[in-house]
Amino acid sequence: MRSSTRIRLIEPTDAAAIAAHRVRDVEAFRPWEPAQPATFFTPEGQAERIDNLLAAHRAGTVWPGVVLAGDQVIGQVTIGGILPQPHLRRGSVGYWIAGVAQNQGHAGHAVGLALRVMTEELGLHRAEASTNLENIPSQRVLRRNGFSPYGIAHSSIFLDGSWRDGMLWERILGD
Repeated sequence: MRSSTRIRLIEPTDAAAIAAHRVRDVEAFRPWEPAQPATFFTPEGQAERIDNLLAAHRAGTVWPGVVLAGDQVIGQVTIGGILPQPHLRRGSVGYWIAGVAQNQGHAGHAVGLALRVMTEELGLHRAEASTNLENIPSQRVLRRNGFSPYGIAHSSIFLDGSWRDGMLWERILGD
């Protein structure tokens, strides 16, 4: 794991760096993420997206973070769908790492740090995630962080022109 990898809450000033990564990596992410409008790839579009994420954070439903290598934004890690009710207490982890920083351990370390936020800061009991069936690198990141697969969501996401199945993952926090 990369000891220089950190995560922190996303900030409006992260918009330009995120947009630059997303423009450069658009083809690499096409098989794994839904199509986005052209504005998604602009600093202005990312600034609007960050504003929405921070509003959801204030409402308690999302913890939107950036992944840093040193002081450089190299990706995002987001805890979404937060259900803090005593009988639920769960959230779903999603992440991406820019192509220039992949295969260096950043994703695994960032997910581990997000699990710590889920446990220590958000008081959650259960972490969930999903991956495309073919996304073996992301599945390795989840396995290394103690997640186990528990099912398949058939035709659950429209990616690259067709409906795709997703593999569902879970981890009980504190174990």
